Amino acid sequence: MSDSRSPHCFHAAHALLADGWARDVRLQVQDGRITAIHMGQGAQHGDTCVGILVPGLPNLHSHAFQRGMAGLTEIGGGDGDSFWSWRELMYRFLAHLRPDAVQAIAAQAYMEMLESGFTRVGEFHYLHHDADGRAYANRAEMSARIAAAADQTGIGLTLLPVFYAHADFGGAAPNPAQRRLIHDVNGFAQLLDAAKPALAALPDAVLGIAPHSLRAVTGEELSALLPLTDGPVHIHIAEQTREVEACLAWSGQRPVQWLYDHAPVDARWCLVHATHITDDERAAIVASQAVAGLCPITEANLGDGLFPMQAFAREGGRFGVGSDSNVLIDAAEELRLLEYGQRLTLRGRNVLAPDATRSTGRFLFEGALHGGAQALGVAAGLQIGGSADLVELDAGHPALQARQDDAWLDSWVFAARNGALRSVWRHGRQCVAEGRHLQREAITTAFTAALRGVLG
Repeated sequence: MSDSRSPHCFHAAHALLADGWARDVRLQVQDGRITAIHMGQGAQHGDTCVGILVPGLPNLHSHAFQRGMAGLTEIGGGDGDSFWSWRELMYRFLAHLRPDAVQAIAAQAYMEMLESGFTRVGEFHYLHHDADGRAYANRAEMSARIAAAADQTGIGLTLLPVFYAHADFGGAAPNPAQRRLIHDVNGFAQLLDAAKPALAALPDAVLGIAPHSLRAVTGEELSALLPLTDGPVHIHIAEQTREVEACLAWSGQRPVQWLYDHAPVDARWCLVHATHITDDERAAIVASQAVAGLCPITEANLGDGLFPMQAFAREGGRFGVGSDSNVLIDAAEELRLLEYGQRLTLRGRNVLAPDATRSTGRFLFEGALHGGAQALGVAAGLQIGGSADLVELDAGHPALQARQDDAWLDSWVFAARNGALRSVWRHGRQCVAEGRHLQREAITTAFTAALRGVLG
């Protein structure tokens, strides 16, 4: 991959900037960051010239290791198959994972993210300990493997180590299948400290925390965790109706209601899924400026349900998208399915864009860009001082012909299938050319070997 330290300029015939589309845009980049933006300028000798340039998208929610089990749980389960039965299969898979396999699987996932247009990932990282539940000599062994995968692929990393202490609401004791995940508050604080050296090797890594869910953390533990970092705070919440029912039985409150009554939820929070919420809970999320972390492909795969996106969006709610279980990694598909899920339930077309003058593709793209960046603790889009996370759409792709501006985004999201993304630069360094990651062969070879070692 190319060096990001030397000064360099990109010239785009068309670029999506913070205030809209512009022509003949020159971006000056040094040390991975945009130092100047000039519009209406021709290309100069030595410039990297592209046709259609857009910012890279943040992927705000990933469990990287689950890419290794993608497609292995699609077996008829009758009426009893749900997220909860899927989770048992996931626990059995993670029981066999060793650090080198985790790194290889994460690298494959991150490579695929970059090839689809994601340039930063929020890794909701909960696999910490050895197979017997004991901490590694380096408490952050698994976190270091995630950082190594990010370094190899070039993707931006917001690491969100997960605090997981209980099996259910009210501080229930964890079950044996969760032994590789479990921490107390002191041990978790040590994990965060141990992870910092691994992140220091990356150009712009961010460290946050992820209390796994209200099933896995008590109110007292949550209060103790929040001062440990000033970075992003992510939490799974209200993903399934069973979770909502269990929370009501335990506390008399729904999960989002309980959280807002017991925690200082604000703009650094990301509420992952938040599928099953009331109107009042939706209003609380909007007012707090927290980000709703939506993962349409995984939510569909698990049968979770549909977030009330139309009402949330029209109230000014902030959202981003993530690949979650990584059963399929595709930035455009996450945006497409977010819209299509709402069309199916509302029985209409173009139901998320606020009015007839707005492009649905652009609304989805910019919403996910800004909300995702907020959730991952970074600046959004092509702006001076921001990371040079650049995606070139293929101007020669059949689905993008005889179009311009927002129609390129609409066609990429809804009509392009594969191949519409040509090049990706992350922090000024080229990672993808002609639609393929520059280290694809080595990464895929290691991934294949890891899976054969885990699955036989």
